[in-house]
Amino acid sequence: MIHLDMTMGELRSAMTEDLEVAYFDNGPADGAVAVLLHGFPYDVLSFESVAHLLAERGIRSITPYLRGYGGTRFRKATTLRSGQQAAVGQDLLDLIDALELQRPVVAGYDWGGRAACIAAAVRPQGIAGLVTVVGYAIQDIASSVEPAAPMDEYRDWYQWYFHTERGRAGLQANRDELCRLLWQLWSPEWAESGDAFTYSSPSLHNPDFVDVAVHSYRHRHGATAGDDRFNELEAFLAKSPPILVPTISLDALADGFGPDDSERDRHHFAGPFEIRKLPGIGHNVPQEAPQAFANAVADLLPR
Repeated sequence: MIHLDMTMGELRSAMTEDLEVAYFDNGPADGAVAVLLHGFPYDVLSFESVAHLLAERGIRSITPYLRGYGGTRFRKATTLRSGQQAAVGQDLLDLIDALELQRPVVAGYDWGGRAACIAAAVRPQGIAGLVTVVGYAIQDIASSVEPAAPMDEYRDWYQWYFHTERGRAGLQANRDELCRLLWQLWSPEWAESGDAFTYSSPSLHNPDFVDVAVHSYRHRHGATAGDDRFNELEAFLAKSPPILVPTISLDALADGFGPDDSERDRHHFAGPFEIRKLPGIGHNVPQEAPQAFANAVADLLPR
């Protein structure tokens, strides 16, 4: 549901080593806090209703634009426009430090879910809980050269497209048309996906969007090098570290990638782990099922 009368709260910015991060701050300043993280090719509006539902329960939410989206900007022209998993994970850790957040719940889907999983794995003592979609989102890059089932390869067509210079040029020239198509393919039962995309599409016109997106999809398959500054973190992630914090995993059963199944990832979670299944919900879980997403966040915060 699109709520045009709502706002995301106050737009602010925070400085980290790499970025000036644009983020929305919603809810009581003294409330327990959650960081809400969007994916590709979405933006903060995925969490518009979630943020308001949390505020009604006295919960503060921080909703940043990821690197390459919206008002978030790189601080230096010389910084590699990396989209690798360690970069987005470190961005989250750096933002938590910059805002001096005390034991937030980290919650996200797609790229944002990966960042949340990384933060939970790296800093379990500083994270109160994790809300993820389809389980363990940390990439096993070493195994990425192994072929997947043909249907999975078919669903990943856009990733192989971005491996080519034609694909980079296509994303640059046709980003709205291409990304609108992805929204529709990934949420086949969500009638409002086209209208919702219209409101989020300006965020994809960040000057670094194409470079960050292309680097992400090439790096995860071993097709390009990462930023050397993240080598240590990537080495840690390559070990598939367990996640110790209490976790709720949401399974979108109408995801265009195929029905989610977090059960296969249960062995990665060494702490409390609960799976909640969402029939009829596609890839953009917080925007399609805001109540379920907000409930999961609230259930992990101290009462």
